[in-house]
Amino acid sequence: MKRKLLLSLLIYSSLFCPLVGQDLFEQSNDLLVREIDETYRKGLEFLAESQEERGCWTDSSYGSQPGVVGMAILAFLARGDDPEFGPYRIHVKRAMDALLKDQNQKTGYIGNSMYNHGFATLALAEAYGLTNDLRLGPALEKATKLIVSSQKANSKGGWRYSPESLDADTTVSGAQLVALFAARNAGIKVPEEAIEKGKAFLLSCQDSNGGFGYTTASGANLPRSAIGSLILSLAKDTNTDAYRNSVEFLKENSQFGDQGHKYYSLYYTSQAMFRASPSMWNSWNSQNFKLLQSTQTENGSWNGNYGKTFATTAALLSLALNYRYLPIYER
Repeated sequence: MKRKLLLSLLIYSSLFCPLVGQDLFEQSNDLLVREIDETYRKGLEFLAESQEERGCWTDSSYGSQPGVVGMAILAFLARGDDPEFGPYRIHVKRAMDALLKDQNQKTGYIGNSMYNHGFATLALAEAYGLTNDLRLGPALEKATKLIVSSQKANSKGGWRYSPESLDADTTVSGAQLVALFAARNAGIKVPEEAIEKGKAFLLSCQDSNGGFGYTTASGANLPRSAIGSLILSLAKDTNTDAYRNSVEFLKENSQFGDQGHKYYSLYYTSQAMFRASPSMWNSWNSQNFKLLQSTQTENGSWNGNYGKTFATTAALLSLALNYRYLPIYER
């Protein structure tokens, strides 16, 4: 049975009967389930209606960046749509075509920064296996190799803005590591050394309170600390002081204020909370949804510093854990 049919049955059951067993949603409140799905669907409608024919978005300079296009693909995939099934299949295919067009066929590099490359590679990894598109395997393999080869030339063991960068920071490094975990889940060979070196760099940026700084252990903030906690969880290093301290930092600092990188923060914090514990996730998820529901605009979008497309995709992906559909969103 196709996964799409299974998802449809699960959504149907969430609307008309109590959820049991491996539920589609983490939440068991039927009203909340319907409200989350309605909010999410409105967000996807905005993305579908505002997409350009060439597959990207032009509400700001960020909407045409392959990293944001990759995030939009993830937002569609997270609810069960792909290039072959679902009401948004055409939109997913357009975005995927745009992403593949942006890849350098020789080097595997996608876009003009490692930020773009990391999120684009994550999208390829999550889409791989959900579609019969034969282009994805080779594209994902090339993109993964570029991440690994870029790290080898970096004495810090991490990544920064370009493949040639010799320094590193936690945000770019986090994006590459999540992409590597997703690629490995998809069956692409990823050297364990690459994971360990990247993790070691992140740990060098962790302070005594469990938070993570940018290039050193100073100046910890919520999004960077959520990245660090998420990576430790994905690496299955949860029985360590480093991970336990990171969770404590999240407990004490996961505010819902208008911080400068609000939607970027929501994107990573929701994933870190989801993996920390069911109780932390349930509390966070409920507050996050109420915030997003109250700030969603009439056309289904959210407004943010980096344009509506980025804000909307990040907001949706912070809710996407409710569906537990993509491999990277499974505990």
